[in-house]
Amino acid sequence: MAMTKEESRIKQVRTMADYQFGKGCGNILFSGDITFKLSRTKRIRQIFSEEKRMATVRARDGMFTLSIEGASRIHSHLPAPGYRVMMCDDAIPFVSKGKTAFAKHVENIDSDLRAGDEVLLVDKHDNLIATGQLLLAPEEVLAMQNGPAVDVRVGVNSS
Repeated sequence: MAMTKEESRIKQVRTMADYQFGKGCGNILFSGDITFKLSRTKRIRQIFSEEKRMATVRARDGMFTLSIEGASRIHSHLPAPGYRVMMCDDAIPFVSKGKTAFAKHVENIDSDLRAGDEVLLVDKHDNLIATGQLLLAPEEVLAMQNGPAVDVRVGVNSS
């Protein structure tokens, strides 16, 4: 029996999530009642699970940007330090409001990350504080004393 358009889209986004974040992340991120918001050209733009936006597809490269709900699901599935950037205590109030995370405030970072990756920003107790896009390679982040490290998309206290 052939797959419906909807089933095909669900399979597609789960495969993309597994590729971007690791095996099993597609099922974690996109479970339950899944709906899509499409572009005018009928491409997937946003993916919702239980009516909450989990991720948006970046038009330029087809990778996902995460909502805080999506980041929370990935965070609970992936063991530390996977996809994590650990921030120092001083930066947490700012980063959790969605402000840029600077290199000098990064205490630890997943060494497998690459510039451009979608990351989870956490405190030293591995509590999720924000999600965003890594701007530099992990070695650069740890070596630099100034400049932005992560372009924060949304923090847990963003309004």
